[in-house]
Amino acid sequence: MVKMAQKLTFGDKIADWQERINVSRMREERGSRARKIMRKHGIPAVLAMNNENIRYLTGLRGSGGGGNKYVLFFAEHDPVMFEQAGWYRQMPDQAPWIKQWRVAHTWRAGQPGREAAAEEAAVFATGIFQELKERGLSGEKLGVTGVDGFGTVALQKLGVQCSESGSLMMEARQVKTPDEINCEKMVAAIVETAWYKVWEVLRPGVTEKDLDRAAGNACYDAGADQLVSNNFFSGPETFERGFDQTGRIIQTGDLVYGALCTSNRYMGYANCQYRTFITGRKPNDREKDWYKKLLDRVNAVIDAIKPGATTADAARFFAPASTWGLSDEAEVLSIEVGHGIGLGGSRENPIINRQWSLKHPQIIEPGMVIAVESCEGEHRVGGVRLENMVVVTETGCEIIDHFPREEILVAPA
Repeated sequence: MVKMAQKLTFGDKIADWQERINVSRMREERGSRARKIMRKHGIPAVLAMNNENIRYLTGLRGSGGGGNKYVLFFAEHDPVMFEQAGWYRQMPDQAPWIKQWRVAHTWRAGQPGREAAAEEAAVFATGIFQELKERGLSGEKLGVTGVDGFGTVALQKLGVQCSESGSLMMEARQVKTPDEINCEKMVAAIVETAWYKVWEVLRPGVTEKDLDRAAGNACYDAGADQLVSNNFFSGPETFERGFDQTGRIIQTGDLVYGALCTSNRYMGYANCQYRTFITGRKPNDREKDWYKKLLDRVNAVIDAIKPGATTADAARFFAPASTWGLSDEAEVLSIEVGHGIGLGGSRENPIINRQWSLKHPQIIEPGMVIAVESCEGEHRVGGVRLENMVVVTETGCEIIDHFPREEILVAPA
């Protein structure tokens, strides 16, 4: 039987009178875990240029990619942060836990043209090589993640042994600290305010965009990092998944589901939830049957998620593609799935599905935060969806999103 997690006892603001999310401790523990995983794989330095890994390793946010900003993170030395123009002079006193700052050399993913980009990437690579050489690491492997072809080629020309380390960083991020778990609980609570607002405004005559606006404003007002768009699907578009933001007018009797997913964040930590509503009437027997199958399936997957079990143990409870007359599991890859959730959005370990997990199982560990999603329905008729977020504990797992999930939610006419 699925179990609900204990709710938070505090809000999203800082306080001196209550222990809340301790961001200094969270930064330190993330860095310690990253160093542990680097040592495990024999990687003394990681060069990260993508947003989620820069934030995980440094606590800093902003736009990475194409050399805009990047961090050289060491297993045995202090990190070196290469910050982008405009930010470079602002940051040292804003983020005093980073001791070493350099200006980033960006080629903006090739925007100035191939020759200029290659030239700037060469300057970038020289800077990285010098930092490695000063620490006696110029002959060692350099883990790289988020670095494009211009940057990788430039590093290799200087003899740097580049080792793709996106999977290494996923391994580091997959087990959350207590503060990270509380960030996930906080974003789940924030999104709960949006579900109730959607339930309140949903009726025949509103559009999918109206629901998007209501959900986004509710999340932002409740403490989300920024105002974002959300995805709503209605009527014949509710099975399986298609265009969102269509502006479709919702009509009497329509099924509607919302995907309040990775754009909604708190301190960078992403949410991933689905819920299903119906407008202006109660669900009929066929729709109730769809939802019962859906709920039973999600519950079975969640019950199988426990420490020491594998993703294969949970994946066998997902419906095979043949359930809907499909021949390839790739056709349900993103709709019958469990996935880690965190700074990387839905791109976190572990992954639970019938496409990969049965053959290549991953071990489930305490501290993982996993979103489990599934669907039922009929093409161009309608469908139902549910997604819950769970945290893995020492004894099993617990659902951290508390908005009602037991049935299709009826919105008034």
